Amino acid sequence: MSSVHQPVPEPTLVFRQTHLSRLPVQLNVLLFASYAEALGAPSIALTLGEGASVADVLAAIRALAPGRGLPPALVAVNQEYASPEHLVAQGDEVAIIPPVAGG
Repeated sequence: MSSVHQPVPEPTLVFRQTHLSRLPVQLNVLLFASYAEALGAPSIALTLGEGASVADVLAAIRALAPGRGLPPALVAVNQEYASPEHLVAQGDEVAIIPPVAGG
């Protein structure tokens, strides 16, 4: 009886490739108005995976304050407004700027 030997991928190698593609990215997130109130701080340190976008930053911030109904916000990365698709990088400063009302 002949058997066909299929090579088995080495799990360690697969883990290393996955790990290297998602290195942690540390960000300083500045919070204003309702976001600062909801999280109880004017800024937080946030760590996301490499390849994270502005939309991912907002999702992570909203997850830290569930049920608070945080409003849509403009986002600036390194003092320039950024779209939700903009990718963030290690050490970026991200500002979450919700609409404000005044009178």
